[in-house]
Amino acid sequence: MKKFKPLIIFISVVLFMFITYFIFNFFVEPKFYNVMMNMVVANKSGHDDIVVIVIDDKSISKQRWPWKRDMYAKMFNYLDKYTNAKIIGFDSILTSVDKDNIKADIELYNSVKSNDKLVVGFVPLRKSYNDAQQGENYDKAFDEKFGIKIKDERTNKYKSPYRSLSMFPKGYFDSAKKVGSVYVERDGDGYLRTIPQLIPYKGKLYPSLGLKMYAELNDITEFTLTNNYLTNDKTDLKIPLNQSPSIIFDYMHFYKTRPQSEYSHKTYSAIDIVDSWNNLQNGKSPIINPKEFDGKIVFVGANAKAAALGLEDALPTPIHPKHPGVDIQATNLDNLLHGEFIVPTPALQDLIIQIVLILATFLIVTYYSLFMSLGIIALIMIAYIAVCVTFFKFNMAINVVTPLALQLITMIFGYSYKFILESRNKDKIKDAMGRYISQDVMKNVVSNIDNLSLGGKRSNVTVLFADIRGFTSMSEKLTPEEISLILNEYFTEIEPIITKYNGVINKFIGDAVMAIFGEPIQDKNHALNAVLCGNAMLKKVKQLQEKWLYEGKPKIEIGVGINTGDAFVGNIGSEKRLEYTVIGDTVNLASRLESYNKIYKTNFLISSSTYNEVKGNVDVIKISEVQIRGKAKKMDIYEILRVSNNNEKSTNS
Repeated sequence: MKKFKPLIIFISVVLFMFITYFIFNFFVEPKFYNVMMNMVVANKSGHDDIVVIVIDDKSISKQRWPWKRDMYAKMFNYLDKYTNAKIIGFDSILTSVDKDNIKADIELYNSVKSNDKLVVGFVPLRKSYNDAQQGENYDKAFDEKFGIKIKDERTNKYKSPYRSLSMFPKGYFDSAKKVGSVYVERDGDGYLRTIPQLIPYKGKLYPSLGLKMYAELNDITEFTLTNNYLTNDKTDLKIPLNQSPSIIFDYMHFYKTRPQSEYSHKTYSAIDIVDSWNNLQNGKSPIINPKEFDGKIVFVGANAKAAALGLEDALPTPIHPKHPGVDIQATNLDNLLHGEFIVPTPALQDLIIQIVLILATFLIVTYYSLFMSLGIIALIMIAYIAVCVTFFKFNMAINVVTPLALQLITMIFGYSYKFILESRNKDKIKDAMGRYISQDVMKNVVSNIDNLSLGGKRSNVTVLFADIRGFTSMSEKLTPEEISLILNEYFTEIEPIITKYNGVINKFIGDAVMAIFGEPIQDKNHALNAVLCGNAMLKKVKQLQEKWLYEGKPKIEIGVGINTGDAFVGNIGSEKRLEYTVIGDTVNLASRLESYNKIYKTNFLISSSTYNEVKGNVDVIKISEVQIRGKAKKMDIYEILRVSNNNEKSTNS
């Protein structure tokens, strides 16, 4: 399992990255697309050569809804007979006859029939016709009258989900000369960012309202459709397209809405056009001068906010939460006429950008310090945002937030990896250093890592010295390798004994060992624990003697000397090289006591100060009036004969 751990971690990281990509790409990125569209792309209003006539609240307030269809006829007649408008787009679907106002319907049909500039709207439907035969006949007649030539060179073609078309009343069908789809499709979050340019229906392709108007304006009779573009031979139109099972679409280049308006194009109230027609018919001055429409492209639609009337035709787009549908249709044609399209960067390019940012971030985190790496990554992020803004200014939509999110996730994983790696290295260093100095000293150093300095304190401690007897003569008989093996085994066996009794090995001195009790481990019973430790060390040596005798190795003996008293405990040395140790007369006396074992043929000697701490727990022989080198007065020392069984291990306070 351990050998698969890196693979498991790698798979987990990749899976987390994928989940992050999915969440940001599909739920967060569209919001930032809206922001970039609103702040960077939509920096100007729609072009002045396109205007909108809308049935708005003013129109409804002056002429109660529903309107008889002769009202539409008046608008179309006004535009046809009194203006030099280039073309007119009707963003509305007519599917029924007004049986109560047949005469008004006929007036509409007549106005549509006489208007060569009018393009009317239709939509595809997902439900089937109620009468299959009637539907089949309608589809045939529709294609014969309104179909356009499209040279389809796509390699992949989706099956259309549409089962019928919005069916015109016969009089309207017969009168209409040009049609275009006004169908729109929103993204998963409810926003409209694209426009269907071609509607696939029963093996045919039908144009959007804007595309049909563009074809009429430029006398285009055929388009060429490839996997990526829609073009024609007469103009330089090249629409970058995307495909879905239901539509062939492009991303819209939205324009800034006009002051105090949700429209990006200049608008006129429909009632003003109707009244202008009426005035002109009666020899009066029109409310709207017909010359305002000369040379203009006109869209007609409805968008009154009176919800009960069902006239509000508005959808959320990047530039407005309630963008009028008729202005969306106008924006589409505006894009076609002026070659302004938003082109998303290819998926492969986005993937390469994300991989480069991820790798760069990981390498920066790995090889630079925290503050340096944070600074570099912050600069990269700022630079990337600047690149995104530049791309959008040139109508290229690049993912903004998803790469940055993956970069942040990479930072988190990178720092986590670096932290784990450094922690492992620190543990290795601590383990290695613990082989040279005591683990307890190591812990003390680590806990005070920010306050390491020369100096220390005066403490009451017990110092133990243990030395191998006859080591010099033994060294003369054995090879250095054999001596090393014996010493290593000996020290390996006594180290845990010293640790067990709260002692700290201060240093190995050739064949001798010096241990401290009472510091840095706080222990009020340090004297007794030192004696218990010395006793256990002697027992362990007896066990080793039997083992070494069996192995043919020389017999060794040790001597132990222990003294208790005040000493300086802390760091000595220089500012660049410190050693944690204990110094003072207490240490010197412990060392001399150990050496007196040779003189008195003993193995275990303690000072009177140590004896005063442990008497009652040990059996001793007092060696009186010993002249200690360096001391003016003689003093008593004691040989430990045995230690009480109930004190095999003292308790630490």
